[in-house]
Amino acid sequence: MSETVAIVVVTYNRADLLERMLAGLSALEHVPDAVIVVDNATTDHTAQVLAEATTPNLQVIRTEENVGGAGGFHRGVRSAYDQGFDRIWLMDDDVVPAPDCLSVLMAADEDCLTAVREDLEGRLVEKAAVRFDLANPLALKPKTAMVETEYGERSRMPERVEVENVAFEGFMVRRRVVERIGLPDPSYFIFYDDVDFALRARRAGWRIWALREAVLVRQLPFDQQHDLSGWKGYYMYRNLFAVHFRYGENRAVRLKPWLLTAAVVLLSPLRGGRGEALNVIRALRSARGMRTPPVASVD
Repeated sequence: MSETVAIVVVTYNRADLLERMLAGLSALEHVPDAVIVVDNATTDHTAQVLAEATTPNLQVIRTEENVGGAGGFHRGVRSAYDQGFDRIWLMDDDVVPAPDCLSVLMAADEDCLTAVREDLEGRLVEKAAVRFDLANPLALKPKTAMVETEYGERSRMPERVEVENVAFEGFMVRRRVVERIGLPDPSYFIFYDDVDFALRARRAGWRIWALREAVLVRQLPFDQQHDLSGWKGYYMYRNLFAVHFRYGENRAVRLKPWLLTAAVVLLSPLRGGRGEALNVIRALRSARGMRTPPVASVD
């Protein structure tokens, strides 16, 4: 029997991007059984875009407050799971799938899959890690190699590549994975909620495969140079530390957040100044309260 699939999209104040994205979903060769859009308390014209959308099987969940991407995916995946769909495909509002993208994913008999992103010029920009190292305390960042840097071009990729983390931009999971490991963790708010989910899935025994022919086009350029003294910087530090505390494979790795905090504070006069130093101290304090992974249940 063919499997059912729900697409979960989280959006916040990017109505024009969402409109293009929904048009892409409407053009899919494989018609999804549901498109669940989590409207994250938007204040722009997102409501109008959703009201006028002709995307098949569209459902809208509107939150009363902005719960972040992590909170949005938590709610969207719960809704898809509660409705009994066999597969759940997660994505942000700034990507557009190729017409055959969902067909390629659904044809693969694997529990954890991800599409492969390219930019508007057709360049490979897939950041999913092929090596995510939580064993080496000397690795400044755990992502030591990714699809983009490993292969350079989509044509050089094998048909499928095993990856060790994912972005919630094209990640597909079967419901039995959610049933076993639980929902995305809303406490991350933004950043690393997808990494956390992938780590839990892999530690439960699943492998994650990036499919070369599942093409997802990113509408915006990647910009990872966030202001580390601003609110996004706080979440980047806090959630990176939480991942180390939760999943570090030895004591030295679990001590890295303390060492990184000390280094940032010492170097703050040369970097982000007082704002970054305060951010990283707050982040460390908060991350200590996130040491325990979420309950492996959807109840």
